[in-house]
Amino acid sequence: MWKEALRNIPRMSKGEFEKLSIVTKYLICIRAAVLIITIQASCLAGLMAYRNHPETFSFPQFLMVLVGLVFCHATNNLLNDIVDHFKGVDQGDYFRVQYGPHPVTYLTSTELIGFTLFSGLTSLAIGIYLSVTVGAFVWYLTFAGAFFLLFYTYPLKYIALGEVSVFLVWGTLMVGGGYYVLTKEWSWNVVLVSVPLSLGITTIIFGKHIDKLEVDKKKGIYTLPVLLGPSLSRYSAIFFMVFQYLLLPYIGYSPISNIHHKILLLIPLLALPVLFKSYSIFSKPAPTPPKNVDPSGKSGKWPPSPSWPLWFVRSAFEHASAFNILYLLAIFIDSIL
Repeated sequence: MWKEALRNIPRMSKGEFEKLSIVTKYLICIRAAVLIITIQASCLAGLMAYRNHPETFSFPQFLMVLVGLVFCHATNNLLNDIVDHFKGVDQGDYFRVQYGPHPVTYLTSTELIGFTLFSGLTSLAIGIYLSVTVGAFVWYLTFAGAFFLLFYTYPLKYIALGEVSVFLVWGTLMVGGGYYVLTKEWSWNVVLVSVPLSLGITTIIFGKHIDKLEVDKKKGIYTLPVLLGPSLSRYSAIFFMVFQYLLLPYIGYSPISNIHHKILLLIPLLALPVLFKSYSIFSKPAPTPPKNVDPSGKSGKWPPSPSWPLWFVRSAFEHASAFNILYLLAIFIDSIL
């Protein structure tokens, strides 16, 4: 089951959950399946550090950056669930409760506190170590990370700054900051190269917030899709996906991006079939259940997908994963040639 938890967020009863090992419980509750986006951002920081400073690149230090960021993301997922639960958001048949076990209701108090402290203190310890060994600027990066970690769920998500936060964290902070830790220099060139990747990750949170737009509106959670409305939100997400590809020529030919073999930036175009599939989903409203069917239940042809209610977010995740992996592959090949 732990392998399944690395690929998906499995659905199960509380009784089934209680029979799992402590490791599997932890992986499910931190939503380990989505941590791949943080691994992608960390790898981009590492690739850029290696290509620009191969003589000083430290693989053990890169692993510390990777592990620290992954545990930071895990902590954010746990805190997000904890805060939303105690604010009365994750109650009843709310979106989060439908798609997987909720840590607050499935874990014992000891397990919940232990998981949160383990993730948070691990990421904090790595941040402090790197701040001491690399330099004072890393303290600022650590504080910035702590700010988004603590305040993303509330108030940033509530005032339409959640999507902007994701774009900044998975681009400027993770890639730019990770690069600084590995090279001791800040590079806006690297931040530029991170934009297609962080845009893709932003479409994931955009899709998630579109999926729960109506219920968020009722609960007073004013995400960007709530402010934009369903139609404009869906087409905004499509624009972000297309813009990832439009950025490739600029990054390839911009003198500050330092891409040597421009043709390699055609590799991400292999994700176009996934883009077309995402377009077909985002270009129209999500399916609605028949009148005689409970939206949270199963009957006949409902739900339309095994991952329901993860409709738009699932599509955005599939496209972002395909594009980002191919984008990383292009930069990796360019780095070793």
